[in-house]
Amino acid sequence: MARVVVDPIPRIEGHLRIEVEIQNGKVKDAWSSGTLFRGLEIILQGRDPRDAHLLTQRSCGVCTLTHSLASVRAVEDALKIKIPPNARIVRNLTHAAQNMHDHSVHFYQLCALDWVDVVSALKADPKKTADLSASVSGRPQTKKYYEGLKGKLDAFVKSGQLGPFANAYWGHPAYKLPPEANLMAVGHYLDNLRQQVHAAQMTAIWGAKNPHLQGHLPGGVTVIEQLNADRIAQYMFQLKEQIAFIEEVYIPDLLAVASFYKDWTKVGGNDNFLAYGDFPESDEEPDSFYFPRGMILDKQLKLEKLDAAKITEDVTHGWYEKGEPLHPSVGETKPLSGDALGGAVPNTTDKDGKYSWIKAPRYDGKVMEVGPLAQCLVSYVGGNKEIKDTVDMCLKKLNAPPTALFSTLGRIAARGIKCLVNAKAAEKWCGELIANIKSGDTKTFTSYKLDESTNGQGMGLNDVARGSLGHWIDIEKGKIKNYQQVVPSTWNLGPADAKGQKGPVENALIGTPVADPKKPLEILRTVHSFDPCIACAVHVIDPQTNEVYKFRVS
Repeated sequence: MARVVVDPIPRIEGHLRIEVEIQNGKVKDAWSSGTLFRGLEIILQGRDPRDAHLLTQRSCGVCTLTHSLASVRAVEDALKIKIPPNARIVRNLTHAAQNMHDHSVHFYQLCALDWVDVVSALKADPKKTADLSASVSGRPQTKKYYEGLKGKLDAFVKSGQLGPFANAYWGHPAYKLPPEANLMAVGHYLDNLRQQVHAAQMTAIWGAKNPHLQGHLPGGVTVIEQLNADRIAQYMFQLKEQIAFIEEVYIPDLLAVASFYKDWTKVGGNDNFLAYGDFPESDEEPDSFYFPRGMILDKQLKLEKLDAAKITEDVTHGWYEKGEPLHPSVGETKPLSGDALGGAVPNTTDKDGKYSWIKAPRYDGKVMEVGPLAQCLVSYVGGNKEIKDTVDMCLKKLNAPPTALFSTLGRIAARGIKCLVNAKAAEKWCGELIANIKSGDTKTFTSYKLDESTNGQGMGLNDVARGSLGHWIDIEKGKIKNYQQVVPSTWNLGPADAKGQKGPVENALIGTPVADPKKPLEILRTVHSFDPCIACAVHVIDPQTNEVYKFRVS
């Protein structure tokens, strides 16, 4: 059999390997393998619970805010702290800004190049590209602009230094966009490099800095001095810019690209979806969540109730000591080491069938996909009118049924839909914050007691850009006795469990068509659609030959 190694894939954060077996031009089997052990949960043991949100942000260099938010919620749950309304609103606004940043960067910088052939753009007619831009984009560009962009791109190619566009599968038969659409998309790729800076600034307005913000703490937020007209106006100005870009560029691009790849509405799906819900609009949680909590089972568009007590993590195929599936509140992180790993280079044939540092989360024994698709599906049937209207609008323009959402393309589309709806909701929350301040309410923190006599257990759940994130904390005598994180990429990229049930990414890859095992572009499309928070190396197994191919791709 042939093993094709694509290593690394820089458009993912962290360390991941995907092995895929191909038969008759389709993926027959797949294994998702996280190859780096972090151990943050072990590091937290014995520490002050008030420090946890600062340390857990180091779980990721991208979505630091969301780990901070989950952590302070876990501590507040354990200590029974009710935060003031202003703290709730400020948290919603910073979280919304994080989503705006993350979703647009995912579409343009992380996954667009799986669908856009950059080199093909050199064949584009600038006049036709300008006409296309005028027909689909709210920010059309001129013929002169596209002549200049094409010239710059041509200089890149001739120099042999493609920068962020290097080492990709340009010319692959799976690319379908015409040259003019490719040139327009390259322009918007560059536009978003500038646009995402403003979204990051929005997070820092009340987070003090970005990444690794300082604005959260158990009990509320730290920004009482920043609750003034200037800061709110700064946020709202940036917010309007974000909404305009999403409406005028991001969504039109999403629909334009999707119209050429409708076959991908039948590839890369899962059956079950879980969303914790988020963005509380009162103290009544989860009932007041703007994006509701719930599940979709067996692809049925019917809202199912979620009970967090039914969540477990399985370590059968993880490099951890054997044990029964445990709820995160009593979860254990006991990594194997040395000979117990089964080899110096872990792979899918390691001792005892273990092949990943990622655990396998399950809900009541079921495999669940999390992320914007899950959030949109749950919101679609859970009463969020803005999500339903936006989803229906996109489906109507694509002439596609709701079942098209259960796919790789549906997963990518859901990010754009949630990004737009979330941004518009932030306008409403700004209004609520202004009204509170005008009424004289500037409280942002609730005092509480934490000393050597303090004991308690709590969980902090939130739905973030990549999916359902949960932190569980056990406080004993004022210190952290146990801490567990179950992050979105754990849900989506985890390995098989004791029953042999594959994880969501593994499931989604099975059945994927692969035109050329030497250029596994199709595999990248589905893996990137999950926006894994782990850097990724892809191994493709073809049982027809024994050749080994190695590639570097962007």
